[in-house]
Amino acid sequence: MARILTGVQSTGVPHLGNLLGAILPAVELSKREENETFLFIANMHTLTSVKDAEQIREYTYSVAATWLACGFDTEKNVFYRQSDVPEVTELTWYLNCFTPLPMLQNAHSFKDKADRVEKVNAGLFTYPVLMAADILLYDAEIVPVGKDQKQHLEITRDIAGSINHQYGKDIFVLPEAKLDEKVMIVPGIDGQKMSKSYGNYINIFLEDKPLRKNVMKIVTDSTPMEEPKDPDSCNVYRLYKLVSSEEQAQSMRQNYLNGGYGYGHAKQELYEQLLRKFQSIREAYWGYMEDRESLDKALMIGAEKARTVASETLRRARETFGY
Repeated sequence: MARILTGVQSTGVPHLGNLLGAILPAVELSKREENETFLFIANMHTLTSVKDAEQIREYTYSVAATWLACGFDTEKNVFYRQSDVPEVTELTWYLNCFTPLPMLQNAHSFKDKADRVEKVNAGLFTYPVLMAADILLYDAEIVPVGKDQKQHLEITRDIAGSINHQYGKDIFVLPEAKLDEKVMIVPGIDGQKMSKSYGNYINIFLEDKPLRKNVMKIVTDSTPMEEPKDPDSCNVYRLYKLVSSEEQAQSMRQNYLNGGYGYGHAKQELYEQLLRKFQSIREAYWGYMEDRESLDKALMIGAEKARTVASETLRRARETFGY
């Protein structure tokens, strides 16, 4: 059995891009009999950028509700809040003591903000070390990562490998990255990659009318309704293709090419398809968000399972380092 570990930051309500590009594929991966998945909500990482306590709590519940609504099996796998496993902070300190300063100075999480160093907090600077502790604490073998996180996984391997070498034994499991080159890139309403930081996302958990308003904001060109249009250059069609069947996508494509079909028509079709495709997920999400006790219960049960593994790893580390 392969142990897979995935962490998800709680910096907002998961959007359509998160679901299609990461959450739904990860849920399918976790369903395979040969896999055991550790999924945690990285709410301690969130504090590097979000300082409002109520926001962090709300976003954490929202992320938890999304994963459960999408079918993540908490009995087969391990599902927990990062902050419910305090062992991770102790291991982070130990790893800090073996992490060279230049390694952190070269990390993307710091370099991207190095020109505004006065705004960089120590938590952001040591972000890769906490991420390393998140992974090493659970003897994770496989870590699915996007290209932007691949460097941080390499840092994890470097820290763990250096410690193993220095003490002459395998204290930590060296994880392998699972980098999916075919990962779905979901366009936002402005055509850029859908992202919270760009403010160009579609929130499928909105009520019907606000969701429709969200979809209607998708940027299009000014081609008149009666004229033929290029579907491949249109944000509406690019999104529709990702949430519809091949037959439905071909039908909309033909409408674009024939002319007499406006962008308003296409947006309405996309909106209706989102309602159809995500109906059960939306309903389950709202149900969980109205029952925080069930979310807390699921997360605490997962934290107990996680701590069983974490305590053994921490025992090895303490013994090795003389504690």
